[in-house]
Amino acid sequence: MSLIDIRRIVTQVEDIFHEGGPRATTPLRRGAIAVVMTNPYAGRYEPDILPMMDALQPVGIDMAHRLRAAMDVPVERIQGYGKGAIIGASGELEHGALWHVPGGYAMRELLGWKGDAAAYQRGESGSEQRGNALAIVPSTKKIGAPGTALDVPLTHINASYVRSHFDAMEVRVPGAPKPDEIVYILVMSTGARVHARVGGLAADAIAKWDGLR
Repeated sequence: MSLIDIRRIVTQVEDIFHEGGPRATTPLRRGAIAVVMTNPYAGRYEPDILPMMDALQPVGIDMAHRLRAAMDVPVERIQGYGKGAIIGASGELEHGALWHVPGGYAMRELLGWKGDAAAYQRGESGSEQRGNALAIVPSTKKIGAPGTALDVPLTHINASYVRSHFDAMEVRVPGAPKPDEIVYILVMSTGARVHARVGGLAADAIAKWDGLR
């Protein structure tokens, strides 16, 4: 029996022109995609949940491509990303943690990361050091009732210390997750907060290309 049983896919795209200050010449675009699926481990403790991580890989890739298409911008315009999960009440947080590799790797692959996917999944040192999308994909997760909102963090795709891109997007799916479901989420953005002005490392000053600075 397949571990993947998808009930709904929801996308959300927003353009932010201003937050009370000057109107941006080019608005900040943020997008989110959420997939609602059955949690095959709901209601019981399963010691070996790694098969679900493998099964989620094509789901993550499909969602990343769907989200980029919904945002209607070229890959080169994506500057921020993040991921999250809302687990129904019959599940556990670790079921949400299954999304770390499939969700994160899918966006990094889409945005130009050129590491060894198999080695990355195994957690091998040096498997994620080439190409674009060098920064770790920030994440959050929680157990919640249907309609629960999740603030999904965003950071710059190449350097986690780029302060202008520290952001979050609230995501919720009405009617989900049911107790035996999980909502897995990806988010992307095209730039810094619309009125970013608190200093720190700027995106055009990234120098180390180590995923941090």
